[in-house]
Amino acid sequence: MEQILIVEDDVNIGNLIQLNLELVGYKSHLCVNGTQMKQELENKKYDLILLDVMLPGASGFELISACKNIPVIFVTAKGELNDKLQGLTLGAEDYIVKPFEMMELVARVKVVLRRFHKEEEMFSLDGVTVDQENRTVEKDGKRIELTPREFNLLSVLIDNRNIAMSREKLLEVAWGWDYEGETKTVDVHIQRLRKKLGWDKQIQTVNKVGYRLEVKTT
Repeated sequence: MEQILIVEDDVNIGNLIQLNLELVGYKSHLCVNGTQMKQELENKKYDLILLDVMLPGASGFELISACKNIPVIFVTAKGELNDKLQGLTLGAEDYIVKPFEMMELVARVKVVLRRFHKEEEMFSLDGVTVDQENRTVEKDGKRIELTPREFNLLSVLIDNRNIAMSREKLLEVAWGWDYEGETKTVDVHIQRLRKKLGWDKQIQTVNKVGYRLEVKTT
């Protein structure tokens, strides 16, 4: 399981990031300044660092040199173009500006981890195995045929497992920004996924919100 170090001096934001990362299956640890970060890196191996820029003492731009060969995503309120260019020039893999949606953060974390071959492309749950790279699904060893839209929806649910997602957000991500269909389209495709995968209980309806893929975390 991937280990992610969060360096964020706003504890509330840090705890929220940590909660969402752990909901989707990552292990994480929170530091509030550069001194804690350096101590943590001396004692433990991490696969990714989420690094704020405006920290007490040394800034994130100064601290990235201590991250050695660990990929870094800057997560900061400094959203000017010059700041982004500086962060990327210093070697960050990505640059996320606050405020942001947790779903976006999770997606970008996955992209970076896959780039460094630290993200598992195979997902298994209750007899169903999903190969997200090759877009294939098997249930009890037999191939399950999904339409491209069904697979997109399934992939979004997997990437954001244990997080309740609205029908509107599922439409936006799985169907595309310019999709103008009604939200009941999501309900129809959810029912198809439940039937094909046998996931009546796994894909849960969240009252007045939307849907959530329920996966037990260890």
